[in-house]
Amino acid sequence: MTQAAPTTGMPRRGPTPDIFSPQTHLMGRLAFPVVTGLIYGYWAAANRRSGGPITGWNLLFGFVTAVVFALVLFAVLTIASRLRREVHAVMWTAFMGIAFGFLYSQSGESILRCVAMSLSVAAVTFIVMFYRFYTHEDAAGHRIR
Repeated sequence: MTQAAPTTGMPRRGPTPDIFSPQTHLMGRLAFPVVTGLIYGYWAAANRRSGGPITGWNLLFGFVTAVVFALVLFAVLTIASRLRREVHAVMWTAFMGIAFGFLYSQSGESILRCVAMSLSVAAVTFIVMFYRFYTHEDAAGHRIR
């Protein structure tokens, strides 16, 4: 039979030390949306050309998509953390549903299938995000440490 190990006398751990400088954190906050936007733009352009040749219009479409996605992601990352947990989850749900729906629509599928798939992705995103924010924040929206 197993028993729980005694915990008396064991030292409590403090918060995890921050080993990066503020400049590194700032660079990471800016680099994440840019890199993710470039990946998203490449993916959208690849879906649109359906394995055909890469053209100038396809490159332009990919870069415009990347810039728009990066700007919207940066705005969501900046604004969403200041909102209450329900609205925070809804904001991520809308972002993920729209982003997935746009990518899926570039593959040439019917609009009904695109809407159904993006709504299903949005529903799963809402469930996951609401659970995460509900278990990691208090009612006022402050993170529980």
